[in-house]
Amino acid sequence: MADRKPSLKVVSLGGLGEIGKNMTVLEYGDDIIIIDCGVAFPEDDMLGIDLVIPDYSYLTKNRDRVKALFLTHGHEDHIGSIPYFLKEMNVPIYATKLTLGLVDNKLKEHDVKAESYCILPGETVKAGCFEVEFIRTTHSIADSVAFAIKTPVGIIVHSGDFKIDYTPIQGEAMDLQRFAELGKEGVLLFLCESTNVEQKGYTMSERTVGSIFEQIFDDSEDSRIIVATFSSNIHRIQQVINSAHKHNRKVVIIGRSMNNAAKTAIELGYLTVPENIMIEPSELKNYTPEQLTIITTGSQGEPMAALSRMAASDHRQVEINQLDKIIISASPIPGNEKLISKVINELMKKGADVLYEGLMEVHVSGHAKQEEIKLMHALVKPKYLMPIHGEYKHLKQHKELAKNMGMPKENIFLMSNGEVLEISRDNAKVVNSVHSGHILVDGLGVGDVGNIVLKDRRHLSQDGLMIVVISVDKEISEIVAGPEIISRGFVYVREAEDLLDEAKNVVSEALDRCSWRKNTEWSLIKAAIKESLREFVWLKTKRSPMILPIIMEV
Repeated sequence: MADRKPSLKVVSLGGLGEIGKNMTVLEYGDDIIIIDCGVAFPEDDMLGIDLVIPDYSYLTKNRDRVKALFLTHGHEDHIGSIPYFLKEMNVPIYATKLTLGLVDNKLKEHDVKAESYCILPGETVKAGCFEVEFIRTTHSIADSVAFAIKTPVGIIVHSGDFKIDYTPIQGEAMDLQRFAELGKEGVLLFLCESTNVEQKGYTMSERTVGSIFEQIFDDSEDSRIIVATFSSNIHRIQQVINSAHKHNRKVVIIGRSMNNAAKTAIELGYLTVPENIMIEPSELKNYTPEQLTIITTGSQGEPMAALSRMAASDHRQVEINQLDKIIISASPIPGNEKLISKVINELMKKGADVLYEGLMEVHVSGHAKQEEIKLMHALVKPKYLMPIHGEYKHLKQHKELAKNMGMPKENIFLMSNGEVLEISRDNAKVVNSVHSGHILVDGLGVGDVGNIVLKDRRHLSQDGLMIVVISVDKEISEIVAGPEIISRGFVYVREAEDLLDEAKNVVSEALDRCSWRKNTEWSLIKAAIKESLREFVWLKTKRSPMILPIIMEV
C-alpha cells in the first residue's frame, strides 16, 4: 500500500485573539516556513514589562526543518521580535527593500547578524517544498506585500495587512489583478486580516490626511506644529514634511525610533526631503514657533516616548506652551486608550491646542474595512478561510462576513494561537495544538520574568511588603536582635508604630509556638511567621501585604 502523503499544517504562534506578535507557521513534511515575527504591547497587569514576543520554542525544537522567514511589512507587530528570534535561530529572511532596512536597524541595535534577501513584488522565492510569491498591496507603510504560497496541496494566500488604496502616497496601487488570477487558478486557503472587519464601508485613502494637514497648517500661522505618529508610518511623515515645506517651516524629528526609521527611508529613497528643511533639536531655539514643525514619537502615550516626556515637562529640548498645536495622527492600539488620554489631558493643561482622531480626521487606518475584505474574498474565491490578525471578536465577525458571502461555515476556521489546522486538497480540520504563548522582555532580560514574578509584582503593587528580620545565635539558642519589621508600600512606619509593635509581638509568639530553639528547619519557622503575621495583618487592616521573613545566623 502506498505511503499516505503528508498534509499541510498551518499554525499561528501569535496574532490570533490579540492585536500584535504576529507569527504564522506553514509546515509540510520536513519543511517549515514562517510568516512575520512581531511584538505586542504589554498589558496593564504586566508590570515593568517592555515587550511581549511569541513563544517560538516549537520552532527552536524543529530548527533543522525551518527554511525561511518571510515578512509582509515593516511594522513592529510583524518584525519586532526578529532580533530575539535570530539569537536562537539562524534563518534566512526574505522581505521587500524598506522592510529589510527597518529590520537591519534592529539587528544592528542588538548586534545580531542575519542572512537577508531583498525581494520585489512579483518575484517568487523557493524555500523547501514551498514557492512564495510576493504580491504588492497598500497599507500605512510602503513596500507592504501579501503572499501566494504554492504548496504540494494547493495555493495558500496570506493577505498581510492591507487596505485597498487607489491613490497611494508612493508607488503603485494594490495588485488586485493578481489576486483575481489566483482566484481563477484556485485558492485552497485564505489567511486574511480582520482588524477593521467590524467597520462598514471602505477605509479612506492616505491622501485624505494630507489635505487635512494642509488645512491645519493654513490655520496655524502663529503656532508651532507638533505631529505625533508611528515612526514606521513613512507616508504620514512624508505628508507632514510636504506641508511644512509648503509653509516655509523647518522640520525637527524627535525620538530614537522615529529618527532611525526616517533615516532609513531617506537612504532607501522612500522619503523625499527638500534641501535645508531638516534641523537638529538643538537648533529649535534659533527659530520662532511659526517657523517650526516637530515630528515625534509617542502617539500611543508610551511613558518614555518623546510626546509623553513633553507632556510631563521632562523633555530637554521641547517645552509645551500656548503657541503649540499638537496633532496625534494615530488611532489607539487596544489597551492604550488610557495612556493616550492622560497625555492629551496634560498637553491641554499646558495650554496647547490638541487635535486627535475624534475631533478631526487626522488619521486614517491602514486596515481594510468590510467592503474591501468582501472584495478580496470575491477575487480570491478561497475554498477554506482562516481569519487572522485580530481579537476573537474580529475573527468571529470575519467568519460571519464570509458566511454572508456564501462560504460554508464548516470551511471557516476560528483558530487560537498554537492550534494546528491540517489541510489537504479535499479536507481541512483542527487536529491538535503545539506549545505557544508569550515571552516577556524586561530590559535586557528575555523570558526571565514569568508568571510567578509578575504575580509577585502585582502583589507588591497592590498590597506592599513587610520584611521581618531576626538575628539568631544558634550556639546559645537566643535571639540577639529583632524581630524588626520593615514596611514598604504597606503602611507609613511613623504613623503605624502601634500596629508594628503588635506585629513584632505576634512574630515572637509564633517563634515560641514552633519551638525554634529545638527546630533547625528554618523554612518551617519562616512559614509559621508568615502565617501568623498574615492572619494578624488581615484582621487589623483587611490587607494582605507580601511577607518576607529573614533569619540571620550570627
